[in-house]
Amino acid sequence: MSEKSNMSKKSNMSEKSNMSGKSIKLPYFDVIFSELDKGNVEIEKAFGRHVHWGYWEDPESADGAVTDFAEATERLCRMICDAAGIKNNMRVLDVGCGFGGTVASLNERFSPLDLVGVNIDERQVQRAEEKVKPLKGNTIKFVCGNGSFLPFADNSFDAILAVECIFHFPDRTLFYREARRVLRRGGRLAFSDFVPSRKTPSLYLGLEKVIEGFVAAFYGRTSYKYTSEEYRAYAMELGLKPLLEQDITAGTMPTYPVLIHLFKHLKTRNFILPYLTTRLVEWVHRLGIQKYEIFAYEKH
Repeated sequence: MSEKSNMSKKSNMSEKSNMSGKSIKLPYFDVIFSELDKGNVEIEKAFGRHVHWGYWEDPESADGAVTDFAEATERLCRMICDAAGIKNNMRVLDVGCGFGGTVASLNERFSPLDLVGVNIDERQVQRAEEKVKPLKGNTIKFVCGNGSFLPFADNSFDAILAVECIFHFPDRTLFYREARRVLRRGGRLAFSDFVPSRKTPSLYLGLEKVIEGFVAAFYGRTSYKYTSEEYRAYAMELGLKPLLEQDITAGTMPTYPVLIHLFKHLKTRNFILPYLTTRLVEWVHRLGIQKYEIFAYEKH
């Protein structure tokens, strides 16, 4: 407990300096925004709605097309929403909402919903507000805020989602505590994340700093040190009942050829850095050092 407490205190100090989002560096979003401004049609198709990996039930069926990838990103979004048990008449928080793709998906599928998206990057919040409008009696609000210091009241949401974003959080324990705080009793937290594999802990620990440092050059500051077992243990300690731990690594692998294709055709930036960092992440997964998982918990 003392180690966790010390870790949380250190993270608390570093996170507070980033609460406004002004010091957060997300180079890959800089590239995406630049490409959108330049009218890159393929980037718009790939990332105009969702900015995360895709999922294919049959990876062999992936054809490498951007349209196929966009459908796969929606599929992954829906898997996480389903894990959270989203249904009509709920208040839902999407942490790391990006351009509002998950909120848009729920907005189209359910009603009435009270949908709230939060993101630390003001640019993403602004685009989400421009692109996503409420349908069928739903309400939508996007807020600029930090996922580790959620600007919401206790017991105020029926479900919390975090689609492929918490790898940017230096301390997941802060996010877990905040998610539990704002969830209502019986509410669910569902998210996806890149996690180290138990099969190669020593190899991974040796490469961890190298990987994080190299990947940070394009994907921003990341932390991949939390295992599935650590997630489960800490959730249970907080009174969050584990409902789902699903390894979907194989189903996400067709993402990489699409990303490589997109980066080779950037209009505004040399593709070498995006290419190399994405290749590194790909091989970390192919070698079994890391895996992609979906998690779901329920507040007791």
